[in-house]
Amino acid sequence: MIRLRNKEICGELVLAPMAGFTDAPYRKIAKRHGASLTFTELISAEGIVRGNRKTLDLLSFNDEERPIGIQIFGKEPDVMGEAARIVEELNPDLIDINVGCSARKVNRSGSGAALLENPPLLGAIARSMVKSVKKPVSAKIRIGRDNDNKNYLDIVTLLEDAGITLISVHGRTKAQMFGGEADWDIIKEIKEKSKVPIIGNGDITSCSEARRRLHSSGCDAVMIGRGAIGNPWIFSDSIPTINEIIKQIKEHLGMMLEHYGERGIILMRKHIVRYIHGIKNASKIRAALMSSNHKDEIYAILDLFLLSHSETKE
Repeated sequence: MIRLRNKEICGELVLAPMAGFTDAPYRKIAKRHGASLTFTELISAEGIVRGNRKTLDLLSFNDEERPIGIQIFGKEPDVMGEAARIVEELNPDLIDINVGCSARKVNRSGSGAALLENPPLLGAIARSMVKSVKKPVSAKIRIGRDNDNKNYLDIVTLLEDAGITLISVHGRTKAQMFGGEADWDIIKEIKEKSKVPIIGNGDITSCSEARRRLHSSGCDAVMIGRGAIGNPWIFSDSIPTINEIIKQIKEHLGMMLEHYGERGIILMRKHIVRYIHGIKNASKIRAALMSSNHKDEIYAILDLFLLSHSETKE
């Protein structure tokens, strides 16, 4: 259990913030399967302050997704503070600073993981946000710029001193992006030396792996990112049947259409690919699913696929 001021987060498996994936529909699904905490996609502080409509749309959530953290990114302390103040009016459970995104378009501006290379600026941002709101402020970090510049202990201390109340640690450097392996020994070291709750993140592909990492690192919780895409069952430690997978795809598609309108079908395609990955003969229907623009047609393709599997078993 993680306690953030007067808020208790019960459970140890957390949905990571992922651009293009952890929108409101998927956050609801993850919660239904047992995620103890969810995060929004990374959201631009500049866009929030300027009132950009597309940016503000990313902020929407409801109580079914709680507890929820809204993650923002940026490089200007005053702007980050003002964005946090605006976000607080939506009443999230916490506000998160993105110090972990290694995408070039984010890092080029000096935001995301690039802040690891500028500790004074990161400290100013953290202090500005903490000062601007009453809600708990958290941060998601990486362990350093590259193998020769792993300044994670300095970064953690800096964030703690600024008033950050929770830190999520992706056990890779900025340079690694998503290559190589996450260093859980470093995550363990951070947990042993930190004053605030630590959530470990990196290479979690099953619930059993999450439990193992939780035990070996001593972390307060484990964050699951790519391993949860197309597999919300990872939060409940269950193996779905093909029937359950098809049912979940249909439910997810319905939620996407309700949330986005007809554009939801296109946005759902990347989820469908992950849901059916690994299912026998799924390659035979992938192209048809990816080219369809109608819900009923997608349902029919899935129903025929499910029927073919049933007949094979007989």
